[in-house]
Amino acid sequence: MNPVAESKGKVAILSAVPSLDTDVCDRETRRFNEEAAKLSDDIIIWTISTDFPYAQKRWCGAAGIDKVRPVSDVLETEMGLKYGLLVKERRYLRRAVFVIDREGTLTYVEYMKSNKLEPNYEKVIEAGKKALG
Repeated sequence: MNPVAESKGKVAILSAVPSLDTDVCDRETRRFNEEAAKLSDDIIIWTISTDFPYAQKRWCGAAGIDKVRPVSDVLETEMGLKYGLLVKERRYLRRAVFVIDREGTLTYVEYMKSNKLEPNYEKVIEAGKKALG
């Protein structure tokens, strides 16, 4: 699944995380799920991880995640390669957030200096709202 193509005509917030089964990824995805509930339907928040799809589905069900859309990058690592996120030695994603506007233009990027750090949620959500136009 390609979240950018799936979001055509809407704003996409892409949250790349290593694995939903880690503390920081768990917190980040839960926070974005809370934020997504407050946003326009014209903003879609995606969480991309290198978890297998069945693991994402299990985790989202257990965590009550119903607004954020999970995407697995485990097999082809397409997103990881395209956005410079793949940590090849470990085969997981570096933590980052991207905002893509309705026309498919990248309007906001935040790479975390460490996978232990969370993004600036307020700035991400503001960038998402601004990208609505």
